[in-house]
Amino acid sequence: MGTNRKLLIDICSTSDNNGLCCDAQARILSEVKHSGLHSVSRNRQAKSEGVVMAEKFDAVDVIRTKRDKGVLSPDEIDWVIDAYTRGVVGDEQMAALNMAIFLNGMNRGEISRWTQAMIASGETMSFDSLSKKTADKHSTGGVGDKITLPLAPLVAAFGVAVPQLSGRGLGHTGGTLDKLEAIPGWQADVSNERMMEILEDPGCIICAAGAGLAPADKKIYALRDITSTVEAIPLIASSIMSKKIAEGTSSLVLDVKVGSGAFMKNQEQARELAQTMVDLGKDAGTKTTALLTDMSTPLGRKVGNALEVEESVEVLAGGGPADVVELTVALAREMLEAAGVHDADIEAALKDGRAMDKWKQMIKAQGGDPDAALPVASHTHDVIADSDGYLTELDALAVGVSSWRLGAGRARKEDPVQATAGIELHATKGEKVTKGQKLFTLHTETPDRFERSLEVLNSGFQITDEPLSEERKIILDRIS
Repeated sequence: MGTNRKLLIDICSTSDNNGLCCDAQARILSEVKHSGLHSVSRNRQAKSEGVVMAEKFDAVDVIRTKRDKGVLSPDEIDWVIDAYTRGVVGDEQMAALNMAIFLNGMNRGEISRWTQAMIASGETMSFDSLSKKTADKHSTGGVGDKITLPLAPLVAAFGVAVPQLSGRGLGHTGGTLDKLEAIPGWQADVSNERMMEILEDPGCIICAAGAGLAPADKKIYALRDITSTVEAIPLIASSIMSKKIAEGTSSLVLDVKVGSGAFMKNQEQARELAQTMVDLGKDAGTKTTALLTDMSTPLGRKVGNALEVEESVEVLAGGGPADVVELTVALAREMLEAAGVHDADIEAALKDGRAMDKWKQMIKAQGGDPDAALPVASHTHDVIADSDGYLTELDALAVGVSSWRLGAGRARKEDPVQATAGIELHATKGEKVTKGQKLFTLHTETPDRFERSLEVLNSGFQITDEPLSEERKIILDRIS
């Protein structure tokens, strides 16, 4: 290695802690350049040729600023996201910065810039070429949360395109794609060209997001998951909104769950998250509203992949559990209003078959057979009430974990899921029950899972002599 190149590498790898300030670095770099080394460039080609790039900032300085409760500048945020994506900032440095953000927070300007920087790390989509307006929905996840399935075709029945890019389940919360894959032939992966065709007709699609959307978020999320910084609201909000904004929809409705089965356990946290995401959407020019909804007990009466598809079809046929119908209609109304469709008779579209028609067209467009029988579990186990009374407790987290242990969910992203696994709720919270009646039916392909599933489920419900003092409220608040 030549003397000039070695000197440059030594300079660029020297941090402020080693006593060399940025001005000194700049002076020496200038001297090196004039002595014959002219190809200092901040790009991947230079890196691949063995030249260490001159970076605009130092990761240690950025971490220190946030550690000391300072405000990161837009340029610092742009750099640290880009540098981490390129591998210049190490995992241990980004982990330290995430923890500093977790402890000290970010202001609105910082969160907005962080979100935009993650969007800029990858591709963006545009639906401007469509002949209709678009509206999207995002849920923070819960137990029995199958709302996307009936919601997308319901909104499409009113002429608004719904580009619903969804994900898979992890832990006790189910994934929309896992549910739909219980339908014979249905495919989650769709090309961008085919997506645009489907959005024109039938007008709705539920599919996997491309890997090119906000790749920085994927790296940062994986790191947060193993460094106890998942709960940082600025990082949660920017993670969700970077992907949704990059998807290019003109309006977005957020379903922010709160309760034991949700990510946010109390209303104060959920409201802060909702407001932060609404602000991020507005800052990016996307019409955004949020509903705070209850997830203290499961949504609907079926939890699991094929089971939730079955219940969604019941809703599209004009039936289904009241709580699922209520939330589906409320979110549809928010989405239609944001897209400029006012005073729509949403309930009528469920009753008269328009939403069902869109559902069948959407499933067919992605290779599925909407009329095929759904898979059924080989093994079931009934939980029986041991006394008369009222089901005054049915914990969402307990039901979610129980379903997960039956095979409906995954512990790691590469784990397979059972399409047939899950739990039917023959009684829900607040209902009167009698001794000897079926409370729950567990479904699985592997009966040795029943024991561990029952361990958590049996601790999650309670029958008492007195009824609940008040009825469950599904929609807790609206944030705009």
